[in-house]
Amino acid sequence: MIRRFLVLAVCAASAFGAERRDWQALRTQVRATLHIPNPLPDLRSKSYGRFAPASGVAAERVAYSTAYDLRVPAILYHQGSATVAQHPAVIVVNGHKGDKSSWYAYWAGILYARAGGIVLTYDPIGEYERNTQRKSRTGQHDLVLEPDDMARRLSGLMITDLMQAVSYLQSRSDVDSKRIAVLGYSMGSFISSIACAVDTRIHACVLAGGGDLDGPGGYWDQSNKMCQGIPYQSLSFLGDRGAMLYAMNAKRGPTLIYNGSDDDVVDITHHGESWFNDLRKRTITETGSSKGVFETEFDGGGGHRPYFLTKPVALWLEEKLKFPNWTRKQIEAMSETHVAEWAQKNGLVESITPVYLHDEGGTVALGNDISPVPRDQLYAVPETVWRADQADFVYESWVERARGDER
Repeated sequence: MIRRFLVLAVCAASAFGAERRDWQALRTQVRATLHIPNPLPDLRSKSYGRFAPASGVAAERVAYSTAYDLRVPAILYHQGSATVAQHPAVIVVNGHKGDKSSWYAYWAGILYARAGGIVLTYDPIGEYERNTQRKSRTGQHDLVLEPDDMARRLSGLMITDLMQAVSYLQSRSDVDSKRIAVLGYSMGSFISSIACAVDTRIHACVLAGGGDLDGPGGYWDQSNKMCQGIPYQSLSFLGDRGAMLYAMNAKRGPTLIYNGSDDDVVDITHHGESWFNDLRKRTITETGSSKGVFETEFDGGGGHRPYFLTKPVALWLEEKLKFPNWTRKQIEAMSETHVAEWAQKNGLVESITPVYLHDEGGTVALGNDISPVPRDQLYAVPETVWRADQADFVYESWVERARGDER
């Protein structure tokens, strides 16, 4: 009886401590550490026309402003004709060397647009239209710059890009601002885990191929220095960083972490179900409640993949967003595509991943009638406009402007 009383007392004290914590102040401190503008910049969004990437789907070419007076080129997917006044929306956040022309970005755009959602995909800094030669798969943002504060600024820019995507969607009359979700893959899972912790406008967050936010000297501390390693180390003031970031996420809304059990690109082979269970317990201790604390699922034997394209994640999103064209029963009956076979058939193997059978190519994606979208259709800004305004898009401009802010 005494032991039970002590346990209850400890739990009550933990809950009381969590309630007294100033979550908004913590969000503000994270934003300040990573130089995320507060308030966010004016959007100054602009549309550059439409095209039809697939049957029943329309796409808009748009751009909006972000930190350092830069611009983000994006593609917005939606139904060919609207059937409801306001739609749920999702934002795709790419992994390393990915951009809006990556296969999984336009697959997600078409898939969830047909569900009745509005889908925004955009280029990370240094890729496609944010590269001076409009090249993809450059990894330009991984170039190491001194001092360390440049890494914090880079990661902060990437988070701001995502937060401005939220702002853009909220500015549209056809979007339900209370039903916006973020889908982050690999590096995008890291960016999304922080953005979804500090931006309470986001309703739901899916982290695929990542989300295993570990401790000092772990995978994320030692990962790519500019966009992940140094920025994650800089959040050490949070204490138990993984638990605290997920506590902030829980205060915002639902989160799903979905990984392949054999994913050794991030460290899921050492961060399995028991590891996540422990992280979840620590997060509950920080929040004082299990409400909103992340859920985890694993693809047995799966590798490093954009799992937000798969049936289990689509079912989770349907529950959280209520897509107007889908029901749970319809999703469960939908056909699927083995992406390696699709890539082989369409000559896209090299554009997916070198070890494509184990990693991205092993994805079993929802839908069986999605054709490749030619890369030259997926520019957002007309070339004449882009050439004239190139300095407002590219990585080199960010370096110059970020160094100017340092001084």
